[in-house]
Amino acid sequence: MQYLHTMVRVKDLEESLAFYCDKLGLTEIRRTENEKGRFTLVYLAAPSDEARARSNAEAPMVELTYNWDTEDYTGGRNFGHMAFAVDDVYAVCQRLMDKGVTINRPPRDGWMAFVRSPDGISIELLQKGERLAPQEPWASMPNTANW
Repeated sequence: MQYLHTMVRVKDLEESLAFYCDKLGLTEIRRTENEKGRFTLVYLAAPSDEARARSNAEAPMVELTYNWDTEDYTGGRNFGHMAFAVDDVYAVCQRLMDKGVTINRPPRDGWMAFVRSPDGISIELLQKGERLAPQEPWASMPNTANW
């Protein structure tokens, strides 16, 4: 398993960038604007991870998510999720299920799944490399609660 990123929703992107970059010292690695989804994603890395992040190698980052439409984030909604790359998303989900963990968003696509910690923190599991071929029981498993 490899730690990828932590996602945080922000109300004011410029103010947040000033904090994370100018004050905290992180560096902007990449930015994605999504007109259809009405959001901007900005990935930041610590100075010691910058070279790895810029070379397209996986490096731990902070993902700032700025939703263009205003929303008050309450109850911790501004914190999105932690993300980990895994060698086999199906095997990891099966191991978690065998240990009593609910798979909130099954890996129907062979690529991505979500589970929650006992404290309700959302954890994203992403398949390393190419997505796996869809397979049962995952392909037809519905979402459970929020993820």
